[in-house]
Amino acid sequence: MQILLTNDDGIYAPGLWALHRELSRLGDVCVVSPATEQSGVGHSITFLSPLVCKEIFDGDRHRGWAVEGSPADCVKIALFEFCKKRPDLVVSGINGGLNAGINVLYSGTVAAAIEGAFFGIDSIAVSLEYDEQAQFDKAARLATGVIEQILHHKGPEPHLYNLNIPTAAMYGPSELRIVPMGVARYGETYQRRVDPRGRTYYWATNEPPPPPGEEETDLTAIRKGHVTLTALDFDMTHRNVLEQMRGWNLSLPK
Repeated sequence: MQILLTNDDGIYAPGLWALHRELSRLGDVCVVSPATEQSGVGHSITFLSPLVCKEIFDGDRHRGWAVEGSPADCVKIALFEFCKKRPDLVVSGINGGLNAGINVLYSGTVAAAIEGAFFGIDSIAVSLEYDEQAQFDKAARLATGVIEQILHHKGPEPHLYNLNIPTAAMYGPSELRIVPMGVARYGETYQRRVDPRGRTYYWATNEPPPPPGEEETDLTAIRKGHVTLTALDFDMTHRNVLEQMRGWNLSLPK
């Protein structure tokens, strides 16, 4: 199996190499990752400036490619330039921090997986809740085990997945929950401050997610200490509304 591994935390992130060690049991792993951290860049791509790429070595051993661009850039250029053959699987992570709820929309980690799915390749984003003593090796073993099960059970059509691992799952019993992405709004507050030169600036706060509703989502399951797996789709068309609009008889003004 040919596997493309990337992330948004950068080529030297510990989560990337922990996952590389585990995925190497499944096949040949090609690493193409941002040269520096690209958290929160979403699905941005580079097209107004050259995309500088550098081959990374550990002694004489080739480790991968560092790309002066976004996670989506990494997947795109890897498919066309660096992978020996078309990957069977794209994995993005392990991210240092959860990518659940509306954070999926901003995440460079998830964007890299989406880019793989654009090209019709099974793709999965893997994230571990932030912890200064994060157990990336254990999380990588867990994630790889889940990936193996996905590949065993899924059909022939390629799909996009988002896997989130809370810190609690590293220290105690946890379950794998198949849940939808939470869409409740949160984290919209800013603190107003003044710097030493008297200039006003604002710092976004990291408010906790809102109280759970009736439906279990990735946010509520993670809060209970469970690992979550969500199937995502990049087709943003709201088809029910689209059908309604076709009956409106809209036209251009004359």
